[in-house]
Amino acid sequence: MGYKKVFIDSDIFLDVLLTREPFLKSAQVLLGLGSEKPKELCTSSLIMANVHYMVTKTFSKTIAKQQVTVLAQIITVLPFDEQDIVSALKTEHIDFEDTVQYQIAKKTECDLIISRNIKHYKKFDIPVLTAEQFLRTIL
Repeated sequence: MGYKKVFIDSDIFLDVLLTREPFLKSAQVLLGLGSEKPKELCTSSLIMANVHYMVTKTFSKTIAKQQVTVLAQIITVLPFDEQDIVSALKTEHIDFEDTVQYQIAKKTECDLIISRNIKHYKKFDIPVLTAEQFLRTIL
């Protein structure tokens, strides 16, 4: 299937930025697609803040700022607001934070979510794949 607007969950970014094996290579290839059109890779501003926090804990604020700056150049950063929180609270969910991400992806018409936590998204109507699964569909 030709996915055009793909929402990336935080674990994919962290696999690259924190060099997490065995997920590193597929996450790198996936993020490398960010400069290719017509595919648009997206994430939420909440995820960018969380990624910055996690990289700061592992490295430093300076490195986190540099890495998030690079990500923002290849990824469309989607805003979130109170309605996303309210919608997530009204939705049956396994993981609240991932439900907020789903609400953002749905509101902005993403047609795929990529995450390693696919079980957190199973009840939703946007398909979810791991990075490895997604790459197998396009390569």
